[in-house]
Amino acid sequence: MSDLATIDAYGVQTEPTTVRIQRLLPGPIERVWSYMTQSDLRRQWLAAGPMDLKVGGEVELVWRNDELTSHVEERPAGMGAEHRMTSRVTRIDPPRLLAFEWGDGDVSFELERQAGEVLLTVTHRRLADRDSLLSVSAGWHAHLDILADRMVGREAGPFWSAWSRLRGEYAERLAQ
Repeated sequence: MSDLATIDAYGVQTEPTTVRIQRLLPGPIERVWSYMTQSDLRRQWLAAGPMDLKVGGEVELVWRNDELTSHVEERPAGMGAEHRMTSRVTRIDPPRLLAFEWGDGDVSFELERQAGEVLLTVTHRRLADRDSLLSVSAGWHAHLDILADRMVGREAGPFWSAWSRLRGEYAERLAQ
């Protein structure tokens, strides 16, 4: 039996403004690292854009969540067809750690070899408020589900309906 059975798909609130979410992915670790750092692979599950892979290097992320899967669905109110963010790498240790600024907070991706698989831990810190905590938790969950599907060659489910459902579930799961 895979350790995947012991990893909760839901993120956990480790501090009032921090969420951590994990996925066990097929290795090797260099393959998972490529999905974190290479624009053409990252756009398949999260966002495209160049990354200068050094401390202080610029990161540009361009989200087009409508294009993540073949499912056609309506975006939730207030969500645009495209979102952009520019930030800076704060920590890097290839192929096991990548961290960068995220608005007033930061996000880190930690990769750990586990037999032939890789444990990916995403930690998003200093979320501004409860609305951000819920939206980001649902977003990471939905994006990581798509990553897991891509890495095993499975068709990914719809993004926006998953995000909307998960946002409600996180509202029940995470502290007020």
